Amino acid sequence: MEITFLGTSSGVPTRSRNVSSVALRLPQRSEVWLFDCGEGTQHQFLRSELRSSQIRRIFITHMHGDHIFGLMGLLASCGLAGAVSEIDIYGPPELGDYLAAARRFSQTHLSYPVRVHVVKPGFVMDDGEFRVDCALLKHRVTAHGFRVTERDKVGIFDVEKAKALGIPFGPVYGELKRGGRVTLADGRVFEGADFVGPTERGRSVVYCTDTVFCDRAVELARGADVLIHEATYSHADAEMAIARQHSTSTMAAQTAHLAGVDTLLMTHFSPRYAPGNGGLEWKDLLAEARSIFPNTLMAKDFWSFEVPRRREGVTESQNELQVKTQDVSQIETANVEVKKRVIVKKK
Repeated sequence: MEITFLGTSSGVPTRSRNVSSVALRLPQRSEVWLFDCGEGTQHQFLRSELRSSQIRRIFITHMHGDHIFGLMGLLASCGLAGAVSEIDIYGPPELGDYLAAARRFSQTHLSYPVRVHVVKPGFVMDDGEFRVDCALLKHRVTAHGFRVTERDKVGIFDVEKAKALGIPFGPVYGELKRGGRVTLADGRVFEGADFVGPTERGRSVVYCTDTVFCDRAVELARGADVLIHEATYSHADAEMAIARQHSTSTMAAQTAHLAGVDTLLMTHFSPRYAPGNGGLEWKDLLAEARSIFPNTLMAKDFWSFEVPRRREGVTESQNELQVKTQDVSQIETANVEVKKRVIVKKK
């Protein structure tokens, strides 16, 4: 599971940050799941290592323009390219009418099926490997946060041990890997549990934007590996955040702390904090958040974060050390083509 940020600005784009879009890449199945699709998202795909032909699902949090204005253009381009087989889109009730109107007035005809699903708090979908749930957030319009949960993986089968015991290769191995009991022709009986390592716990990623601090976001993110949360404003502008129903950096950090997540990735930053504007800058928001939740990172466009499988032998202190490698003085660079990859190891 690899997260790539295609847009990290709130409201309007800046020279170095496009408006909201986050891609979750699932390499094992050559799929990309997209969360929000602000204007220019298809251009961001072209400048990244991602392939728009791999887009399989799109999740829209709410109907504000900086989260949806790129959707119709992306769908049309995917159709012209002819590489997409089907796309399922999940979002609020108005989303279907919006797309239908855009297609009708632009006379856009898609060459592949697009299915629009209206989401309600609770279960969204399950494909057998990943489950998606959502919760109602607190914003000026209906907005949902999404949680992607991977199913647990069966532990690694010890082939060498089976060979050493003279267990013949074949269907017997499969039965042992599934945890079953097998009886060989010579009468020996073996239990699968003796050959399979510990179950590998599935990972979870939560995406919450747009919202002011709310308990439902905390519950949605409970125990998640990664929480992607908006941090539109500085703590110094908390009154403005509350009035506009957005989060401050400290609200995002408080949500992560109360939910007990492993890592917080902040996004959706107001352009008012861009370097050179005077006063507080984006790097100050990171410092604010880390004062509450140390395992916080600040996203920028084309920056990727890999969510590794849980492995034994890696301590929490190692995890924190990896997180702290993001220097607050290097948050914004002039070259937005640079892609920084941070891999955080976990237990």
